[in-house]
Amino acid sequence: MAATQTSIDTDVERQLEAPMHFIGLYVAGASLLCTLAMAADTSHGFWRKRHWFPSRYFALNATSLTLLAVAMKLPMDLTTRMYAVTDRLAKVSSLAFMSTATANFLPSLGSMRDNDVFMNVVALAILVVTVTINVAIQVYQIHSYLNARVAFPEEILAIGSMLFLLVLFASTALMIPPTKRYLEKKYHEMHKIASKEEQDDKGRMCNDKLRVLIKKYWVMAETSSPQFVIVRSVTCTTSGVVSMIVALVLLEAELRMSTQVNILDQSISSYAWSTKWILISQTIGVIVGTVAPASRWFNAVKCRSKTEGSKSIKGVFTVEGYWTQKLVEWRQSSLSFQIRHLVSRKLLHHLRGMFLKLCISIQCVIVLASKLLLLISVYIISPIISCISYVRRLKRQTGLCHSVSEPTAQAELDIGPYVMLLEGEQKLSEETVEYILNEVDSVIQKGKKRKPANLSKFLNKSCNFNGVAEFDSHQIPSLHPEEVAPYCWSLPIVTLTSIALALPNVEKRKSEQLMKSVTEGISYVKLIDTILDKKDGLENIRTAADVVWVGVELYHRWQDKDLQETSLEGKNGAEILRQLGDRAETTVVEFERDERDYLMREPLNWPANVIAANSMYRISRTILLTQSEKTDDDLFEHLSVTIADVLAACLTNLGHVITVTCRRNAIEEREKSVRKAALLLGETEDIIAHLRQRELPLSAPDQGASVQEWRALIDTANNINRDFSSKTNIETGTSKCREEIVDIKVE
Repeated sequence: MAATQTSIDTDVERQLEAPMHFIGLYVAGASLLCTLAMAADTSHGFWRKRHWFPSRYFALNATSLTLLAVAMKLPMDLTTRMYAVTDRLAKVSSLAFMSTATANFLPSLGSMRDNDVFMNVVALAILVVTVTINVAIQVYQIHSYLNARVAFPEEILAIGSMLFLLVLFASTALMIPPTKRYLEKKYHEMHKIASKEEQDDKGRMCNDKLRVLIKKYWVMAETSSPQFVIVRSVTCTTSGVVSMIVALVLLEAELRMSTQVNILDQSISSYAWSTKWILISQTIGVIVGTVAPASRWFNAVKCRSKTEGSKSIKGVFTVEGYWTQKLVEWRQSSLSFQIRHLVSRKLLHHLRGMFLKLCISIQCVIVLASKLLLLISVYIISPIISCISYVRRLKRQTGLCHSVSEPTAQAELDIGPYVMLLEGEQKLSEETVEYILNEVDSVIQKGKKRKPANLSKFLNKSCNFNGVAEFDSHQIPSLHPEEVAPYCWSLPIVTLTSIALALPNVEKRKSEQLMKSVTEGISYVKLIDTILDKKDGLENIRTAADVVWVGVELYHRWQDKDLQETSLEGKNGAEILRQLGDRAETTVVEFERDERDYLMREPLNWPANVIAANSMYRISRTILLTQSEKTDDDLFEHLSVTIADVLAACLTNLGHVITVTCRRNAIEEREKSVRKAALLLGETEDIIAHLRQRELPLSAPDQGASVQEWRALIDTANNINRDFSSKTNIETGTSKCREEIVDIKVE
């Protein structure tokens, strides 16, 4: 009976262990995904010459932590017997992989909000502590057999490195909130200086001044980027050293074992042959993942080697305030929960103070040790760096004659004050600042390759901006009893384009060219609408324009009405305009008749189709009122000129939009915002230069932000011109009358 039960248990165990090699492949796949993400960050850093390697693809989040938890299957497996060489090396490689991943996670803390930093650090700590406890349990349970445990010293070193990196991780997380606040204040101070310089420039800014402005904000955004600040910290530098040590320990164990046995074919565990793939994938991950932390360490050493001496030694024994500021704030603050008993409250406050005082001491020790390690690295590596620098100087001397003759705007631009540095932080190397400035130039150059050629040519149709005032006449009766719905920039453009495409007897080539031009321009128009609508009062209007444009661009339809079929239904353009206007009027009237919601009395709250219909009604009726006698070709040309006028008026805001885009967003997203501004300048600098040559009815660069402002300004200018013409005619008539009187007297 006992033998039968044992046989059954053995069969059950064999069946349960049968799919273990597939689980091993799953672990290898998770490790490979993490490796690919780390490789993507590393290659992106080299490609963009951002040798501080920001965490873009391999960041600390729920996805990466889940993948890491899967990759840690072997160290957390307490029941599977893993005594062979391949099995043991796979466990060590898993621990080394965890350490390498932690070092690569470090810069990503800068991209998080304060609450997210806390939650993600706790999640990582839970994973690391769980792995450590599982390994400790294994070691304790089989302590009698440790002498025969393969790669046991390497395993202990990997565990120690993993825990030390977790401590560095927590230490770095504590300095993030204070540094963000400090850099935010410093950024706003420099922003005031940059804004004051802008105010000295009357009117619209030219391309050169916009380029200088972008460079200033680019340098501020890059150097105050929380990820870059973390990379410049001494704890991040120390993590690079630890990563290199872990990688060397793993490689040493593998090389040592490979001299004795075949390390890829010595597995007796339930994972079978899949252990080999776990070992391979995680070893590659450790090697690839060590590149970025090691490069950060080397760059820090190279930067410090130029300023070594008494100043560097003095800085080693100084702990800047931002390292302990958060802990000090917690220690000085009151308890976050209420306790009625005074003695208990005092006791808890005292105990918390003692604990935080201990944490402050540990934080200081970590910072001082990291600084000392960096200083030792500087003195060891400095001779090598000096040799490399000497060779580079010799190479540069050969091309000196070529570089001297090139006038560089960067030499004239004093960018130093705009470099955001922390308290006690040494200046960035000239090479780093040069990389930053070259990057913004490359982004602008990238934008130049994407210039909207069709749009630039189309804007030449606009000789003045009268179309902005003429596309909607005040003589058209409103379908709403109280007020006329306002316009965003994109709504009249897409409505006029819909009408133009619906006209019959127009060459297909002209319609296609109009469509290409408007397609290139509408993206800039939408951007201007979004940025300059500060209160989001025209959000529904923008949505209506977007809905109309999707139908026109993709399907050549306006509200389910095929524009090509419409062009065949009417006899001429006037008939088409009447059909579109009648259809639009019916839509608005039926909506107002059936709608009982009080909010819908306000045109800004109307649905997208009603807003679009109201626009079509007013614009089509206006064209019928003023242009009904024209031929279809002439009417199409008139609509093209009107669209060009509205586009040109809208795009005069590009300089202002670029300026506003540079200043937008929180500190974590500021870098992306300035990059968008640089790309936008590269794409539109020809348009900005062209429109800058034209006379505008504006006195301030942001005065014509909306269609309503432009229409009011043009109406005012036209009224002034009419009054001036009338006054001139009266004076001319009076002078003629006087001349006739003189002639009579002479006779």
